[in-house]
Amino acid sequence: MNSALQESATRNTPARNTAVSFVNVQKTYDDETLVVRNLNLDIPEGEFLTMLGPSGSGKTTTLMMLAGFEPASHGEIYLKSRPINRVPPHRRGIGMVFQNYALFPHMTVNENLAFPLQVRGISKSEIEDRVKKMLAMVELPDMGGRRPGQLSGGQQQRIAVARALVFQPDLVLMDEPLGALDKQLREQMQYEIKRIHERLGVTVVYVTHDQSEALTMSNRIAVFNDGVVQQLATPDDLYERPINSFVAQFIGENNKLMGTVVAITADKIATVRLESGDMVNALAVNVGAKGQPTLLSVRPERIEINPAAGDVDTMLDGHIVEVVYLGDHIRLRLQVAGRDDFIVKLPNKANGAMTAQGLDVRLGWKAADCRALDR
Repeated sequence: MNSALQESATRNTPARNTAVSFVNVQKTYDDETLVVRNLNLDIPEGEFLTMLGPSGSGKTTTLMMLAGFEPASHGEIYLKSRPINRVPPHRRGIGMVFQNYALFPHMTVNENLAFPLQVRGISKSEIEDRVKKMLAMVELPDMGGRRPGQLSGGQQQRIAVARALVFQPDLVLMDEPLGALDKQLREQMQYEIKRIHERLGVTVVYVTHDQSEALTMSNRIAVFNDGVVQQLATPDDLYERPINSFVAQFIGENNKLMGTVVAITADKIATVRLESGDMVNALAVNVGAKGQPTLLSVRPERIEINPAAGDVDTMLDGHIVEVVYLGDHIRLRLQVAGRDDFIVKLPNKANGAMTAQGLDVRLGWKAADCRALDR
């Protein structure tokens, strides 16, 4: 067996006041390759936590272990301080929402919502009351007599959410629940699910590969890659302060510039010589010593065109090769420091005379808005 499975434990029990705890959890399918590596993660009660990452990053496997559909190879998972590794899925009391809705096609909406209550022995009068309240909450009060096939995709997804909540679980898991919807409906459902979460205060663990979806809905986001949580943070912290190059490139649009560390000041400002020879100042976040390679990351919206010298810490020459009008903002592609894929985003009110295709411009940014990360 892979030696990683026999690593010494770093934790023995879950933290207090948590809905879910993963303690030293690992998963392998072949006793060699770890799909999830030594996961320690606490999810407070009432939190909306999103597991975000590319395909094969370990996020869905983690959700499936929590649901009970996959066993953990090592470590323990706790639900409200109760170990659940050996508890079958139907006894964990967890609500589930899937991408394909998983509604019973031969049942009406009312019957779909009633089913999880019936198997729990709830009285008929209480079932009727709960079903009525859930339909009102998802704003489909008149749809109880219809079958799933008579509903739109968005309506089916609302019913799937209602069914996951109707038996009042402590935890709801959502696995890419909006992936089958078109863009406009998906965005509408993001706000619907967020509103329901805020109203009920139930703990939600949500899996997606959609960065915008994660940023819109979550209290915190766990970014997965190669079976490891690369960063766990609030949406704004994750976007503004990525701690490594993977997170910086995966979350939102970023400009990356390769260079070598020339110096680092006491207040963590790195001077970096780019491959083009240009010098750049950046916040030293995750870099080695002088002479080591680094990747600089700067958001397109943090860059100014033709700024005053005193307003920025770095100034570079650029040549505008493409201008794209996107309504609320203008997207420029420039040749900068030997690259032709450097992006700048400007608000629509920007002076169009400064942003015409073919112009040579100066562009700059503050050191605090440029992060020097691992190469």
